[in-house]
Amino acid sequence: MRILVVEDEEKIAKSLERGLGAEGYVVDVAEDGDMAETLHDANSYDLILLDWMIPGHRDGPALVTYWRDSGSQVPILMLTARAAIGDRVQGLDVGADDYLPKPFSFDELLARVRALLRRPQASIGNLFVSGALELDVVSKEVTVDKQLVHLTAKEFQLLEYLLRHKREVISKDQLLDHVWADEARVQHNTVETFVANVRKKIGDDVIHTIRGHGYKVL
Repeated sequence: MRILVVEDEEKIAKSLERGLGAEGYVVDVAEDGDMAETLHDANSYDLILLDWMIPGHRDGPALVTYWRDSGSQVPILMLTARAAIGDRVQGLDVGADDYLPKPFSFDELLARVRALLRRPQASIGNLFVSGALELDVVSKEVTVDKQLVHLTAKEFQLLEYLLRHKREVISKDQLLDHVWADEARVQHNTVETFVANVRKKIGDDVIHTIRGHGYKVL
């Protein structure tokens, strides 16, 4: 999962980058609205954590309005010290999906991140299910026929991304973009190797190859 953090307070930005990175997310950081626009236009994100008061041509609410008017549907969680009810209402009205006032606990942030990333058609609570396979995003456990399967952290992230996009064809480039942070050092054959390794552990009937296009979980 690739997350854009838009935060001009360096200490908070670094803390979020480290914490989310430790949870397996690929994180980009923008220190102002202009950088956020550039990164948003250049990359595909699964979620945006957006501070309300940021420098640049557009502040947080204005960025949300701009992105929504441009057709972007990426989930947006606003982070701000402005905790008044009117401010929360304004943030949600312009198109943000959730609102978390500062200061906040990192555990609550993670819970809200998981909730926003969850796709109802592919999941039950914190579980993502495909046939006999279940993946729990909180416990980081994968089972097949209720038997625990050991996956490496990167294998788990790859499988989670495919399950979050159940029934969609996901290209190797998409997997590189959302599972690996540094595309320059990772190539398509690396993705193929990881998919093959995951298949050996969970069975061949979960991840399907769509020749010339990528992979799909049914």
